Amino acid sequence: MFGIVRPCRHRLDEPLAAQWTAHLCGLCLTLRGDHGQFARVVTNYDALLVSVLTDAQSAPDGVRRRTAGPCPLRGMRTAAVARGDGARLAAAVSLVLASAKVRDHIGDGDGLLARRPVALAARRVAANWGRAGERGAAAVGFDAAVLVDAVDRQAGLESQAGPGSSILAVTEPTETATAAAFAHTAVLAGRPANAAPLAQAGRLFGRLAHLLDAVEDREADAASGAWNPLTATGTPLAEARRLADDAVHGIRPALREVDWATGASPERRGADGRLVHRLLAHEVRRSVDRAFGTDACGHPRPAAAFGPPEGPRAPGRPYDPPERQHPRNAFGARQPHPAGRGFWAGCAAAAGLCCTCRLCCADEYEGPWSRRRREGWCSGCGDCDCSCCEACECCECCECCDCGCCDCGCDC
Repeated sequence: MFGIVRPCRHRLDEPLAAQWTAHLCGLCLTLRGDHGQFARVVTNYDALLVSVLTDAQSAPDGVRRRTAGPCPLRGMRTAAVARGDGARLAAAVSLVLASAKVRDHIGDGDGLLARRPVALAARRVAANWGRAGERGAAAVGFDAAVLVDAVDRQAGLESQAGPGSSILAVTEPTETATAAAFAHTAVLAGRPANAAPLAQAGRLFGRLAHLLDAVEDREADAASGAWNPLTATGTPLAEARRLADDAVHGIRPALREVDWATGASPERRGADGRLVHRLLAHEVRRSVDRAFGTDACGHPRPAAAFGPPEGPRAPGRPYDPPERQHPRNAFGARQPHPAGRGFWAGCAAAAGLCCTCRLCCADEYEGPWSRRRREGWCSGCGDCDCSCCEACECCECCECCDCGCCDCGCDC
């Protein structure tokens, strides 16, 4: 899965996390159902926004959910997942984007794709994905020619770019394609008046995605000699950061003009624009911080998730903090620690923790070898922790709506 919007689950409250999972799993399962099992590898967090936008504009009776079976990434739990035109459009966009990305890597000769037999096979896969994306887009009334044309024009614009050229000329095809996809969600939801502000939000988001991808790949491209828009146009990082910040701030006014659905049912709480605001007004800021070297998650990562926890050491058990040395039952009596696992059993448990994401997303989990309680990497990171919140001062980011997503304790 790839994309710039990758929220930590602990920054989403329970209803928003459930909505995010519904759209993520809905996109993945739509790719499998419509385009085959292998197509699931193109699951794209950014294309997922198309499904989220469609849902947030749709009336409660116009949104469909279905119960999906157990999945390792959900801890082998079932879940209600999104289905319908929003998920199908997101799948089509994911396929076209993946096709373009593979062709771009082939052109740059990255890794194994520098070998002719591998490049030929990858080119065939990319072509199949491109055609599948066009069919999927046509099925929901979206003209995929906008996406295909943007991909085709990109190579020509890159060949013309040079020192002194505007980097916005290079990002224009991505902006145009993203604007068209965002605007079509208004058509799918039956709210055509939303098309213009969503197109503006999509245009700025496309610019941001292209800029951040260039920033993240800058050093690797320089080492490999691959083309990079920042290097080719001579754009300094300070200017790229300014453009990225301008795009982030421009998305919020566009979202204010969108007419979101109201009266969402309890199981769809957050599908009334709150999740959109959280992703496009908050998480994009974190994406900028992450790309430019600022830690985007507001919690420190434990030093040794599998090994001995940090903290003061006590006699007798030199690697346990005192509060973990003697677990007690409900009556206050000390209980023995659970017996540890052997090496191979611990390896199997560790693999299970990684595959089910409990290592990161659980508040606590059982150590794979010691079987003692450990804190998840993302535990306690907080819900607000937004870049514009400083010492519980009033949040600038919450001025655009009464979203309730800032829990910093202030009255904003």
